[in-house]
Amino acid sequence: MDNRSSQRCYDETAMSGFETIGKLLMVVGTAIVLLGGLLWLLSRIPFLGHLPGDIRIERPGFTCLIPLVSSIILSILLTILLNIVIQIVRLLIHR
Repeated sequence: MDNRSSQRCYDETAMSGFETIGKLLMVVGTAIVLLGGLLWLLSRIPFLGHLPGDIRIERPGFTCLIPLVSSIILSILLTILLNIVIQIVRLLIHR
């Protein structure tokens, strides 16, 4: 009888671990899908990567693009957006 109760406890612990891993995989998968969609949408914006200050090196059979200014602008916009989201979440939590 004692052996069965310890076995059941072990099974519940193992399932709890699988549940946690499953939830983590769902969150990571959703984040990857959202990031992919964002990158897909950003590739459709015509001026990104072609702003003054973006470095483009072209040779026969080789092209290197270093989007410095585009990266800085995206970083600033995402920082502002993230700060707004954090403030909204804080307001909702403290209600």
